Amino acid sequence: MKRDPVARSVITFALLGLVALAAVAVAGTLVIRRIATNQAIDEARQVTKLAASVVERRVDDGLIPGRADSTGKVSSVVFTAVLRPPIVRVKILTKDGTVVYSDLSKLIGKRYPLDDQQRAAFRSGEVQAGFADLDAPRNRTERSLGSLLEVSAPISTPNGTPLLFETYQTASSVADNRRQLLRSFAPVLIVALIAFAALVIPLAWVVNRRMHRAARDREALLQRAVNASDLERQRIASDLHDGPIQEMAGLAMRLSALSELVDDPASKSALDDSAGAVRGSVATLRSAIVGVYPPNLQQAGLGPALNDLTARLPSEGLSVTLDVADPAGYSAPVDELLYRACQEGLRNVQAHANAHTVAVRVRRDGDDAVLEVTDDGRGVDPTTTGVGRTDGHMGLQILHDLIQNAGGTLTLSPADGGGSVLRVEVPAG
Repeated sequence: MKRDPVARSVITFALLGLVALAAVAVAGTLVIRRIATNQAIDEARQVTKLAASVVERRVDDGLIPGRADSTGKVSSVVFTAVLRPPIVRVKILTKDGTVVYSDLSKLIGKRYPLDDQQRAAFRSGEVQAGFADLDAPRNRTERSLGSLLEVSAPISTPNGTPLLFETYQTASSVADNRRQLLRSFAPVLIVALIAFAALVIPLAWVVNRRMHRAARDREALLQRAVNASDLERQRIASDLHDGPIQEMAGLAMRLSALSELVDDPASKSALDDSAGAVRGSVATLRSAIVGVYPPNLQQAGLGPALNDLTARLPSEGLSVTLDVADPAGYSAPVDELLYRACQEGLRNVQAHANAHTVAVRVRRDGDDAVLEVTDDGRGVDPTTTGVGRTDGHMGLQILHDLIQNAGGTLTLSPADGGGSVLRVEVPAG
């Protein structure tokens, strides 16, 4: 069962649309994840900024030397008001990277190089935040706590010594924000994508139906034009055959009969020459009729039909060779297309090529029937591709469309050594 080309086109469009919608959904999800991450980091900044302002009130000048009373005042506020989920670690650093306070006492007095985030916080005076680098030596005690956000907030002692207040917060808040945003926006995104598909797929169906209907109408118009041309050629051929050719054939017979009755050698020779000339003209006209209207391809076969088509060319000064691998032909539609292509090719060679020789070759190449009409004339412009609509090639353009509709191709290109090649490939059927 032949599949509807409209349905096939729409199914292809729908599949590509689904791929595009999936890409949009993935991109939307990534955007939501990025927004959730940024939102969680902003919240971590706000939490740390608030905690820093509370702790800064308890920091005195004795914290840097490590006096016990100064450390105790900071510890009291950290353990009672700061060290709550999502905060799991607190540090206070000097500008040289020395830890002057931590809720983990063994870190106090340790010194580590500052990273880019810490230096930026000291330099700008703004709260900086990002995911903690748990591979860094300064964070080795936090590795067991899982993924963390590291937030750095500048503070200072009463005498103006700059310090850095740092919190480490669990990154679960990022995942929570992602889930919350996905729950909020996913239904909207899904509904929008479904609505888009519901709008575009029917539109694609309508557009494809119109395109295929237009293509069928165009093909029908082309076929009607060809059929009308065939009828006109048939009428002309019939008029020639039933009129002038029959009359000239009768004249040749009468001249020959009259020659038998004449005794004068000179008159007899003149009558015989006249009868021969008339018979030659009859043969030429009959060959011309083949060019005007083809013989019955189903009865004569492709080989004999092409032989009749090319038989008149030598009398017109064009040497021709014909090579038909399968004289019986292929199928009626294919034979008709090949015959028309050969006829149009020879007509163009005679009218435009200024050629001396032409070779016609028909063979089978795989599943295709191939026709080549090669001449030694002036050739075609090598920069021109396809079949033009000018310079007398309108007939080729119509033929090109018919062959294309049959699933074949027609090309006109330069030949090796000069001249041109008309090549037709059409499924042999």
